[in-house]
Amino acid sequence: MRVAIIGAAGRMGKVLIEAVDEAEGLSLGAAIVEPGSSLVGADAGEVAGIGKMGVALVSSLDEACEAFDVLVDFTFPDLTLANARFCQDNGKAMVIGTTGMTDAEKQQLALAAESVPVVFAPNMSVGVNVVLNLLRTAAEVLGDDYDVEIIEAHHRHKKDAPSGTALRMGEVVADALGRDLAECAVYGREGFTGERSQKEIGFETIRGGDVVGDHTVLFAGIGERIEVTHKASSRMTFAKGAVRAARWLSGRPAGLYDMQDVLALKD
Repeated sequence: MRVAIIGAAGRMGKVLIEAVDEAEGLSLGAAIVEPGSSLVGADAGEVAGIGKMGVALVSSLDEACEAFDVLVDFTFPDLTLANARFCQDNGKAMVIGTTGMTDAEKQQLALAAESVPVVFAPNMSVGVNVVLNLLRTAAEVLGDDYDVEIIEAHHRHKKDAPSGTALRMGEVVADALGRDLAECAVYGREGFTGERSQKEIGFETIRGGDVVGDHTVLFAGIGERIEVTHKASSRMTFAKGAVRAARWLSGRPAGLYDMQDVLALKD
């Protein structure tokens, strides 16, 4: 299966190139950078620091259309949506790890997935997706007697907050507790806020340095606390998950999938 990577010269793009190179059954078919980049024409493997691969960087999906079967996209919402329309028009599968999408933007992705298979997940890490299952179980057992707080930390360059992973964790917990996250979420606290309500789910965001991604869900009861934590020390954990998703898509019918589907974690 031939993989195309968009944003191939970025931090995540370089790691994705390395992960595809190491993956069995996959090959790098195309690597795309922004138009006007000085790296256009350079070898993708050399840009990623893993040696020559024989795939030159190009500046558009149009140039690479015949060279790939699945596109891996960890870019920005507006660009991802444009890429999804391209894939829809050209019969290409997609793996999307883009975060910060609105509900309306997610609906546009769902429309594209009516024509082609798409894996969309706010976090491609296998470990994070196992944690989501643990959180569902914990919330169902602990119920409303435990206050829920979600703390996340990322590097200084991250543009959206809270992270897509933190929000997904909140959605999983809220669903297990029979709540609507849109109604019970509290994003940070300041000043005289009064007592915490029983059913709110709090989010705290930290940005600094080169933190790849830390997430902790705190269930605080009377007399005890339970903390479920995932810490990513390398972007490779997300890249390997994306590669696994790309391989899983081979032969799949059109539809919108997530990593829970890829890992067979759904009931």
